[in-house]
Amino acid sequence: MAKITDIMPQIKDKTRVNVYLDGKFYCGMDLVTVLSNRLKAGMEISEEELGEMQRLSEEERALSKAMHYLTGSMKTEKEVADYLAKKGYTPTLVAAVIERLVGYAFLNDADYAKEYAESYAAKKGARLIALELKQKGISQQDISAALTDFSEEEGATSTLKKYLRGKEVTRETLQKAYRYLLSKGFSGETVASALKRYGVEEDE
Repeated sequence: MAKITDIMPQIKDKTRVNVYLDGKFYCGMDLVTVLSNRLKAGMEISEEELGEMQRLSEEERALSKAMHYLTGSMKTEKEVADYLAKKGYTPTLVAAVIERLVGYAFLNDADYAKEYAESYAAKKGARLIALELKQKGISQQDISAALTDFSEEEGATSTLKKYLRGKEVTRETLQKAYRYLLSKGFSGETVASALKRYGVEEDE
């Protein structure tokens, strides 16, 4: 057994304290954890027991930060994990927090992928959306499910109209429009169809 020899408030964060065992710094801990476990100088405690308290304290703190990060917009599991990693939390702790957030339904990559695809359907093609979702850590299975009923036709036509608005429709302009739509992730077949549809509409 070790003895808690001091519990001192941290200078930069008054909600945190430094705990010393046998005269040596052992760990930082939330003040609420110290109070709830009634820790005080002179108390004898095993390093394992104090270490578990500290782990739970850090997990709750990381969970709180993750919840704040999630406020206002959906995030993927990877985005939250990367955020916590940048805050200095260990991979094991990050994994534990992600598991809890998924269990609480605050994180759902399948739902995120579906909403993302629907949000950008009028601006981007399936290829680009799939690439962006992959970069966000979404699994191929969830990406495929999100794009199951995805139709590029309307999005390509809408994007083309916006691109050509105010421009003289020349061969050069249409070539640039073709390349622009390809850069937005629309397939060559879809872009060609959109150009044809646009031409038909113009003739009308």
